[in-house]
Amino acid sequence: MCYPASHAELSSFPGGCWFFTVNLLERRKTLLADHIAMLREAVAITRRDHSFTIDAFVVLPDHLHAVWQLPPGDHNFSTRWRLIKTRFARALPKQERLNVVRVARNERGIWQRRFWEHLIRDEADYARHVEYCYINPLKHGLVARVCDWPYSSFHRDVRAGLFPEDWAGDGEVDGDFGERR
Repeated sequence: MCYPASHAELSSFPGGCWFFTVNLLERRKTLLADHIAMLREAVAITRRDHSFTIDAFVVLPDHLHAVWQLPPGDHNFSTRWRLIKTRFARALPKQERLNVVRVARNERGIWQRRFWEHLIRDEADYARHVEYCYINPLKHGLVARVCDWPYSSFHRDVRAGLFPEDWAGDGEVDGDFGERR
């Protein structure tokens, strides 16, 4: 795993490992879980065209969290997210309300424009962010156990022996992970 040597390297660290939070524009919508196949396809096509490794991924009804490894020499996660968001939005019927600015820019009203990213700094930071991804459905009251949430790479990691199926953390997650309080 590759981590930055100094704080100065954080803004464009090539080949780094990153944690992301990406939100729908309307946080009360459930588009991501309702259209999970479309989201998976958008991610798969983007990975085919712009390689990256998914270390952790959890999709909730209105937002998602991910931990990605970028290829050596590559720090362009913004293009990857733009492509995922665009592909997903294009697959959906146009039913959302649009404000004047979005109409003028010919934008869909599906996603928040920005996303939150954090460069993983060391093994402890990595473990904390992967665990945060997996405990997030429990944190939001969507399930009683982590293993009950279907839209998570947690199940892949259980099959690989990285987590026990009954893993649930301590239920307490501290820190700023890009979510509203």
